[in-house]
Amino acid sequence: MENKKIARLANLAEDYTRFNIQREISIREDGHRTCGKPSEYEWWYFNGKMDDGSSLVITFSSQPASASARAYEPSMTFSLTINGQHIQDSASFAIEDCSFDRNQCCVKMGSSYFADDLRSYIIRYQTDRVDANITLTPSAAPWRPETGHILFDESKYFAWLAAVPEGKVDAVVTVDGKTYTFTGNGYHDHHWGNAGMFWLIHHWYWGRATIGDYQIISSYITAHKKYRYEHFPIFLLLKNGEKLADDPQYVTYTQSDPEFDPITKKHYHKKLVYDYDDGTQHYRITYTAEQITETFTVADSNYMAQAKASPLLLLLVKLAGLSPSYLHLTGTVTLERFKKNIVVERIKAPTVLFEQMYFGQDEDV
Repeated sequence: MENKKIARLANLAEDYTRFNIQREISIREDGHRTCGKPSEYEWWYFNGKMDDGSSLVITFSSQPASASARAYEPSMTFSLTINGQHIQDSASFAIEDCSFDRNQCCVKMGSSYFADDLRSYIIRYQTDRVDANITLTPSAAPWRPETGHILFDESKYFAWLAAVPEGKVDAVVTVDGKTYTFTGNGYHDHHWGNAGMFWLIHHWYWGRATIGDYQIISSYITAHKKYRYEHFPIFLLLKNGEKLADDPQYVTYTQSDPEFDPITKKHYHKKLVYDYDDGTQHYRITYTAEQITETFTVADSNYMAQAKASPLLLLLVKLAGLSPSYLHLTGTVTLERFKKNIVVERIKAPTVLFEQMYFGQDEDV
C-alpha cells in the first residue's frame, strides 16, 4: 500500500507551545516570523475595495512565495484597478536597504513601509512611478483558525494570520503623475512558511465579502496529492465586526457549475457554497462567479518576475508535473440565515475578492 503523508490543522495544545503563541492573538504575530533561511517565504498583504469600485492590492515580501533556494529577496508589488484599467508595479531591494521588526508589523524597504502603529496600519509604497499612502483602520479583531498553521508531515507548515479581517481605508495614490483619492474597506493578512507552497498545496479557493452588516472570509484549501488531497475549510463570519462563527467542524463545503478556462487549462467552479450549522446558528454563504478579471500561469513572464522564481525552480515545477495558475473572479455572494431550516434573512452583494490558486494539474479533487 502506498504510504501517503499526513497534513493537519495545528490545533493541539502542544501546537500552541511549539509556535510560542496563545489562543489570544498578540501584535507580535504580525511581526517577522521567518529567519531568511532558504525555502522559507513570508509576505504582508493589503487588499482594498474602494467606494468608487476601484481595487488596490499591495504586498511586501521578505522572500518570494516560490520559496527559492536563496535567502532574503525583499520585494514589493502594487496593483490598482480603476475605470477598467489595470496598473501594476513592483520593486526589489537589497537586504541592506530593508528591516523587519519581530515584535510587530513594521516592514521597511527603502523609503517604503508597511507598519502597524497600534491603532491603524500605515502603508507607503514608493517607486519612480508610484507613490501610494494608505491608512487601514481595523473594525474587527485579528483572527486565525486555531494556531493559523497547517502542518505537513509535522515538519513543514503553511501559516496565515488575518491581522485585519475588515477595516476602513483612506488612500492617496499617485501613478505617472496623476493623483487619486480613495475611501473604502480593506483587509490585511500575513503569510509565511518553511517550504514552497507548490509542494504542499494542490489548489485553493479564497473569498472575501461585505454583505450588509456582515463580513465574510472563507477559503477551501486542498493539499497536494502526497498529502491525500486533505481538505481544509477556513471560515469566518462577522457582523458589524463581531465574530459570529468560525469553527471549521461545522462547515459543509460544496462546489458546482464547473467551467473550463482555456488560458490556465484548468476547470474552476462558478458556484461555491459554505454551509455553517453548529446547531444553534445556521448560515449559508454562496459565491457565484460571473467573470474572470485576471489570469496568470507559471509560464507568464510577468508572474515569474513578480514571484522571483528562478529558471531552475520553473524547470523543477514542470518536471514535478505542477502547473501553477491563478484566476481572479468577480461575481456575487449571497448570505442566508436559517431558523429551523427556514430562510429568515437573505442578502446579496458583489464579492470583494474571489480567487482560485491552482498549483497542480487539472483534477477533480
